[in-house]
Amino acid sequence: MTEVSEILKSVLSTIRVPRPGDRVHKDECAFSFASPESDGGLYVCMNSFLGFGSKYVERHHAKTGQRAYLHITRTRKTQKEDDSNSGSGDPPKKKPTRLAIGIEGGFDVEQEQYEEEVKLVLFPDRQEVTSDDLASMSDVVRERVSLSMAGLQAADSVSHTLQVQQWDGEVRQESKHAAELKQLDNGVKIPPCGWRCEVCDLQENLWMNLTDGKVLCGRRYFDGSGGNNHALLHYQQTGYPLAVKLGTITPDGADVYSYDEDDMVLDSKLPEHLSHFGIDMMTMEKTERTMTELEIAVNQRVGEWEVIQESGTTLRPLWGPGLTGMKNLGNSCYLNSVMQVLFTIPDFQTKYVSNIDKIFNEAPSDPTQDFKTQVAKLGYGLLSGEYSKPAPDPGDDPNSSTEPRGDQVGIAPRMFKALVGQGHPEFSTNRQQDAQEFLLHFINMVERNCRSGMNPSEAFRFLVEEKIVCQQSQKTKYTQRVDYIVQLPVPMDQATNMEELQEAERHREEAESSGAPPSAAPRAQIPFASCLAALIEPETLTDFWSSAVQAKTTATKTTRFASFPDHLVIQIKKFTFGLDWIPKKLDVSIDVPDTLDLSALRAMGQQPGEELLPEVAPLPLMTPDVEVKAPVLDDSTVSQLCEMGFPLEACRKAVYYTGNTGIDAAMNWVMGHMEDSDFSAPLVLAGSSSAPGTTPTESLPEEHLVTIVSMGFSRDQATRALRATNNVLERAVDWIFSHLDDLESMDVSEGGRSGGESEASREPPPGARVRDGTGKYELFAFISHMGTSTMCGHYVCHIKKDQQWVIFNDQKVCASEKPPKDLGYLYFYRRVVE
Repeated sequence: MTEVSEILKSVLSTIRVPRPGDRVHKDECAFSFASPESDGGLYVCMNSFLGFGSKYVERHHAKTGQRAYLHITRTRKTQKEDDSNSGSGDPPKKKPTRLAIGIEGGFDVEQEQYEEEVKLVLFPDRQEVTSDDLASMSDVVRERVSLSMAGLQAADSVSHTLQVQQWDGEVRQESKHAAELKQLDNGVKIPPCGWRCEVCDLQENLWMNLTDGKVLCGRRYFDGSGGNNHALLHYQQTGYPLAVKLGTITPDGADVYSYDEDDMVLDSKLPEHLSHFGIDMMTMEKTERTMTELEIAVNQRVGEWEVIQESGTTLRPLWGPGLTGMKNLGNSCYLNSVMQVLFTIPDFQTKYVSNIDKIFNEAPSDPTQDFKTQVAKLGYGLLSGEYSKPAPDPGDDPNSSTEPRGDQVGIAPRMFKALVGQGHPEFSTNRQQDAQEFLLHFINMVERNCRSGMNPSEAFRFLVEEKIVCQQSQKTKYTQRVDYIVQLPVPMDQATNMEELQEAERHREEAESSGAPPSAAPRAQIPFASCLAALIEPETLTDFWSSAVQAKTTATKTTRFASFPDHLVIQIKKFTFGLDWIPKKLDVSIDVPDTLDLSALRAMGQQPGEELLPEVAPLPLMTPDVEVKAPVLDDSTVSQLCEMGFPLEACRKAVYYTGNTGIDAAMNWVMGHMEDSDFSAPLVLAGSSSAPGTTPTESLPEEHLVTIVSMGFSRDQATRALRATNNVLERAVDWIFSHLDDLESMDVSEGGRSGGESEASREPPPGARVRDGTGKYELFAFISHMGTSTMCGHYVCHIKKDQQWVIFNDQKVCASEKPPKDLGYLYFYRRVVE
């Protein structure tokens, strides 16, 4: 006891009491997915408040010398009775009645009940300090340790705070139309029951327009249920904004929707508005589920197997390395699907999992904020098989043996999601997102964090060659750009079942005119070859400014592959906009092949006999030994471009590099350079003091150099960034992150190429490292989306493992019986090595 007391006295200065704003990681290990529920529990450092599993706490102790840790273990309580009658003395678990999280009536944050045990443990010998031990220690030691332990227990963990913030989906605003709503004196009186849609006779999901009393059916849902959109069509024809859902009217209120405001709203004059059509709000009873109740029902069953692909088949659960499920953190299925596929690719496995010990050993003091650490942690969690085991049934005794369920223990990527979404307006939220946008966002993060060494995103990087032919002069122009995803258009006019679709459309129009409910529409069958043909079809440019004829004319643009990546990602452009600019999803089936040969789509570069369009000569540049004056730019042209929404510096460059030849030429330059990484960067002249290579190093602010070097860049790279941005630190930092490829290959791009190479048109853009090889591929994964928009619905992915297709649906991992390859959204191919 004296020894423990002496140890605590010696480390008392390292034991902190959590303060408001401190990040407490008491639910998840910084290096693994160990938690207090895992074997060995979780050790929370009482100085940094970082959590470590039993496997990694020794590493932290050895690296930091920290000795005091709070050891937290949780054991799941046995639930022998069902939720509605627990028999344990506890009140039965309430069903949610409010579309909310973390407040009374909302979804319960704690899905399972645990008994928690907390101990103070001293390293390296893992000596446990009990409450009796503390009681016999000095007041100073006892008070500091007790306050720290109590503070850690009371503090909200970081993952808890990020995952479940108090949210209320029912908070509605007063409609701007409610106070002055005009109601027609048309003599319409609505009976208290027996309603039908006035167009199609539907008897449920009925809405009464509060302006004219029309009773019409609501919107059709993505699965064909719901209504037939007649209430919405009525608003589009009349502009009458407010409707109330019949069957939800009670003395306490009702569901009111504003089509103009596109949201559920409050109507403070609802009793008056209902009375106008003979409805006594005080005598009405609820006969239909409210929109909130419908949304709650959807949220409660969002993870059920029945609502996803292959629901009609009993699927065999799989376990083991590379077969680990991921928990849905609330609309995080887009992230789960993308990361499952990425860690099937050898580049990502090698970069992050094979080097995991090195990455962890080099991790900074707060590994929760280190990109490489968290990606390596996720990759190991998915591939190791440590977490690929059946999840216990919450109603079972944890010591009993039962048949494994489809769900896995899996991993909950809370720390990873918080880090990659940090500061992003969409990915930092719990809203559903576009899987394709997240894939590009993650690739961008990989690029930024791989300034040196292996860059796994190169597996996707390829060059696109664009060839423009001036139809008047027949001269050509070649440009190249870097891309990561092939976006494949869907030509609906190429459907092979066009007669069936036209017949279905005729039936729909007849049903709409007669008021009968329409039958389910067939799915358009689109050949993959037609999608590919639409991709490479020449595009006509009607307002092309030709430097050969010095005027606007017509040109054609064709696109080909200048290189083929190791792994090819194809996005089916299913999401589009209707004539009313409402986003919609094309219901199509595409015969996506298992093997793909794109060799015929390789770019050939400039051909014999082709004459290139002359480069537009910019204004004369002064030599370095002559005083450089700012170029005279046509202010009116710059202003016109700015008014179109383009950045000022881009507009200045457009006017400069087209030699003040007018708005058409400048606009053509803008459209041709919008994808440039330095599109918005300041105009830098080759003889000015801000041009690279002309400003002596000693003129650069040393404090700016030190700041950039401290971020992990070399002094030469920092110098180049400051020179390119007139020594403005903030702009230099932005510049350096948008020129990472250039900086990584400075030696090659500045001294390794000759300006007179004959194959100049085939050279990649400076700094862009691409792999190239055969254009033959085989399909190994695809991500599917269900729902009407990328911002809602659900994502799953199918991955081919050892010649067996496997479906990953969040925590469920099963052998796929009928992989729906024709309904995918993102397809992943790998090169076939001959």
